[in-house]
Amino acid sequence: MKASIKNKESLPEATAEVNLLKVYLVVVLLPIFAFILSFPLGRYPISIPDLLSALMGKIFPFVHGPEGVINTVIFQVRLPRIIAAMLVGSALSIAGAAYQGMFKNPLVSPDILGASSGAGLGAALAIFFSFNVAGIQISAFVVSLLAVIIVYVLSNKIKRDPTLALVLTGILVGTLCSSFTSLLKYMADPYDKLPAITFWLMGSLATVSPKNVLSSLVIMLLGGVPLYLLRWRLNVLSLGEEEAKTMGLETGRLRLVVIICSSLLTAGAVSISGLIGWVGLIVPHLARMLVGPNYKVLLPVSIAIGSVYMLLVDDLARTLTSAEIPLGILTSIIGAPFFFFILLRGKKGW
Repeated sequence: MKASIKNKESLPEATAEVNLLKVYLVVVLLPIFAFILSFPLGRYPISIPDLLSALMGKIFPFVHGPEGVINTVIFQVRLPRIIAAMLVGSALSIAGAAYQGMFKNPLVSPDILGASSGAGLGAALAIFFSFNVAGIQISAFVVSLLAVIIVYVLSNKIKRDPTLALVLTGILVGTLCSSFTSLLKYMADPYDKLPAITFWLMGSLATVSPKNVLSSLVIMLLGGVPLYLLRWRLNVLSLGEEEAKTMGLETGRLRLVVIICSSLLTAGAVSISGLIGWVGLIVPHLARMLVGPNYKVLLPVSIAIGSVYMLLVDDLARTLTSAEIPLGILTSIIGAPFFFFILLRGKKGW
């Protein structure tokens, strides 16, 4: 009798483990398929045999791949852009998942502390003063981090609820950054600099280069690896301030680490892609619906889903019309209805 009861109890656990394994397999395989299928898409068509031949030629020296325009398009244009899209989607998804747990709020996104607004201001300043592409990206990254630092310093002056202080201060600083960006747009040359500022703020990966990908990868690793190493502490922090303190966690230090890492991820992503919304908001929700709130599995799944989602959006941006559609427009059009669908179909308790 006891043996039969134990077997019945073990069945749900075994089923849950099998389902989780299936989800992991799908999540691991999806980025690989999306990565390969994104190469042929674009204004210059590339066949699958040419793509495979070019990739094999880079991996194995004795294989002669295609040369000329095809080789340039694959390795100088599409490969950096595909990797950049996957990095941006992953970074925003991790930052969104970390912030939603820290603030215990499902409506929190990576720009809650003004990182995106600061990046927009930095890019607008660089374009206004005629910086080159590298200067625009560096300015966006630096001002983004500076905005988050200001938010953190000002929030420490408020002695009441630290979480609420961070949110309110982030809203204030973000509003100021957006206001100064609007002022720069008003003062900019309407025939040259104003269109450049407007297009950057709408988001695009059209100007990304291999150097941008490498620098962003380093920044995102600096932000993403510590968050993954602290995944069990994020589980405790998501329970609440008092519960985390009773379990011996230094909530102030942990919150600071989460803010620094998430800000690095957001600033690194936005500096090369422009302002892209909804990714860090809806992807953690979708990952949480698939694998639950445990950050041990939530973070890897968010990385995979975010990279695939951003890559597919970028594929649509450069193939739907003859002129490239800004990424921010597509993510809003896709993200808002999809988020409403998640709210309708999601389980109680996020």
